[in-house]
Amino acid sequence: MIDLTVHEEQRRRNAQLARAKNVLIPTFRQLRDPRLIPEAIQRELRGVGLWDLHPRNLFRITWKNEPVPQGGGFGRVNYLLFPEELTGVPAKIVALVGKWFPTGAHKVGATFGCLVPRLVTGQFDPTRHKAAWPSTGNFCRGGAYVAHLLGCASIAILPEGMSRERFDWLRKIASEVIATPGSEANVWEIFMKCKELERTRPEVMIFNQFDEFGNHLWHYAVTGPAMEEVLREAMGPGARFQGVVLTSGSAGTLGCADYLKERFPGAKLAVGESLQCPTLLQNGFGSHRIEGIGDKHVPWIHNVRNTDMVIAVDDAAPLALIRLFNEPAGREYLRKEGVPPDLLDRLDLVGISGAANLVAAVKFARYFELTSRDWVVTVLTDSMELYGSRLQELREAQGPYTERQAAVDHHRFLRGLSTDWMLELSYWDRRRIHNLKYFTWVEQMGKSAEELLAQWYEWPDYWDRIHRQVDAIDELIVEFNRLAGWG
Repeated sequence: MIDLTVHEEQRRRNAQLARAKNVLIPTFRQLRDPRLIPEAIQRELRGVGLWDLHPRNLFRITWKNEPVPQGGGFGRVNYLLFPEELTGVPAKIVALVGKWFPTGAHKVGATFGCLVPRLVTGQFDPTRHKAAWPSTGNFCRGGAYVAHLLGCASIAILPEGMSRERFDWLRKIASEVIATPGSEANVWEIFMKCKELERTRPEVMIFNQFDEFGNHLWHYAVTGPAMEEVLREAMGPGARFQGVVLTSGSAGTLGCADYLKERFPGAKLAVGESLQCPTLLQNGFGSHRIEGIGDKHVPWIHNVRNTDMVIAVDDAAPLALIRLFNEPAGREYLRKEGVPPDLLDRLDLVGISGAANLVAAVKFARYFELTSRDWVVTVLTDSMELYGSRLQELREAQGPYTERQAAVDHHRFLRGLSTDWMLELSYWDRRRIHNLKYFTWVEQMGKSAEELLAQWYEWPDYWDRIHRQVDAIDELIVEFNRLAGWG
């Protein structure tokens, strides 16, 4: 459960500070359905850029932003539909687009779900605390951004091997940036830095995306309904929704599957990871290059019992695909293959982890022999706006990109994908994966074995209790705004 204990005096001080900083906090309901946002706020946003450090951009932490960088309103969910000409499978693969969030990545929503409950209950004191955001990339970017909008100091913690664009941006926004050893798969080093900060700096409050249920809850309450809306709108008569496919990372986005399975009984959740670090598949370890997903442990907030399949993705695939999707020779080849021009022009909306999600979705469709009636949903966490340096590194390492190489990459990493390195989970496969939480979270991070068992044996009630907290948090937000003098 998310702790919603109210510290009344501090809550009132926080509300006064929020008013002084012109901060009005949206509810989960408003982020799910921006039509509920007051017209005055929508008018104000017409003069605000999508990435601006403006408190009204809290209302843009939604999948429904108009896809423009400046002054946009709200509309339908932003998504791409990948056709058979690209994927090589007849199933419809639809992906929600993360670029049109502030910061250019949907992780900003997860950080909202973590920080806001502590702020509106008075558990977090902006005049004393610093919000620390341990991450392998986008979570600490989102945390630094949301903290700034809410008038809170922040510390971004991420591996030194992450893309240059991330560090350049963070140094402008976060109060402090800490680079830990390693790269994408070095999550334990991040945890150790958090333990050090907790011992030595009492003003630091850790928001660990891997065990913060606000991360899971935001995706249950906002991402899941966005996916449902797209499916209800796009699927015609006789269509069948078969499942959601997502790389794990912090496991926060997987919370959308809890929502979708309630609305589409029989749908599956398939969880991807890097083949070079097959933790879920083989209890394995390693290093990989799929920025945006972390490994070597099972996140505390992963509802493993609700997971139906594990899919390992070779990290060579998303790196090849970002060249195929963005190099002129790649796009020209895809044009000749019949990929629609309007999709070609938007393939830069697929970042590295988004490409990994697409690969996993194609493998899922191939494994279950899905037909043109079948639909699969995934997420494009961020876009190529954050990976220009990676493209340049690939050009320097591999040389110019040609149509011949584009054909090779297309057939190897999409049309020719096999169903190797996949596991349809039995009860005991799920239990094996769930048990891996013990070593990270109980032995090393101080969680209780009793709660670990409750996650499993009290399923689904354990998770339903968390899901039901959305309304309580919204009530706290409304009261906080009233205390801040917003009426």
